[in-house]
Amino acid sequence: MIAEAQRFFQPRQLTPWRTRTAFGIAMATDILQVALGPFGWAFADEILDVIAAVTLTSLLGFHPLLLPTFVVEFLPVADLLPTWIGCVALVVTLRRRERASQPPPAPTDVIDV
Repeated sequence: MIAEAQRFFQPRQLTPWRTRTAFGIAMATDILQVALGPFGWAFADEILDVIAAVTLTSLLGFHPLLLPTFVVEFLPVADLLPTWIGCVALVVTLRRRERASQPPPAPTDVIDV
């Protein structure tokens, strides 16, 4: 149980499929929230935010930027902004920079006898 929770919060490898899916979920969530309007329909905005936060965390792994995005979405007018799209774009950019700044793995010396 604890190992599963730790795996949920670890960064995931950014594959093209994960990146496209995360952007698709973020766009769908933001579009639905704009369509619902500033008042939402009986907490539909909040339900969408919870689903988006959990799904994006499972796709991309936990990142601290997901928390303020989740909190800002509970403000009545802020959910009309494309905050999920912006958050996914920032997380993907930061993860790519982290990966690019890491040194390549050292070659292993394997001698076949």
